[in-house]
Amino acid sequence: MLKAILLDLDDTLCDTRGANAKAEFLMAQALLDRYGADFDSEGVARAYVRGIYRHWTDGERQRYLPIIQQQSEGAFRVQLICDLLAHHGVDTLSEVEARSLQDKFDRDRLAAFDFYPGIPEFLKEARKFFTLVVITNGPEFSQIPKVEAVNLARHVDHIIIGGQEPEQKPARSIFEKALRLANCDASEAIHIGDSLAADIAGASNSGITSVWIQHQQPLDAELGIDPTHTVLHPSEIPALIRELNRG
Repeated sequence: MLKAILLDLDDTLCDTRGANAKAEFLMAQALLDRYGADFDSEGVARAYVRGIYRHWTDGERQRYLPIIQQQSEGAFRVQLICDLLAHHGVDTLSEVEARSLQDKFDRDRLAAFDFYPGIPEFLKEARKFFTLVVITNGPEFSQIPKVEAVNLARHVDHIIIGGQEPEQKPARSIFEKALRLANCDASEAIHIGDSLAADIAGASNSGITSVWIQHQQPLDAELGIDPTHTVLHPSEIPALIRELNRG
């Protein structure tokens, strides 16, 4: 019998991609206003988003990982902006100006960050029958403001932020913690998420039924990661849960 629903946050409950796109657009506009039409404002904004999601080259990893470990996530993001602008010929940017750009991106993203339509209603109904546990990867720096922006604690029973744990998804330890919080066995839980590598692999390795939110991602057979169930969009989650619960 299904007792608990484990849920990813970004691009599962909330439209993080949409919020990122809005903040990226507004960052590009701010750079355009500041440096003019000849400046690659869209390229810098796009590279900033790639950078904060750790899509690094080996050289970038060697540069930025020590900043995160020895200073903070915020210090890394400020340095990333300084480096990106310097690469495009702006070598006079102060740390205060870089921090201002970074703060603006965060404010704009949080202003656009929200649940997908119908998700709050689904959580309210599901909570009557199941324990709801959110497991979200990412640093406290970004994940706590997101959690607070949608008042997530009002909608679910437990929230686990990967950046606060010894390991993040797909590590088995974080799923085992979720099961302990839900007071159930792996066979009594289901995990829903959009990442094959983090959500689906992690759930499968923990003996938990998985639901992959595909969005428009291809299923890479070479990865060898097979979800138990697949839906195209978060809007399909309520119907699937009703179907599984009947079964």
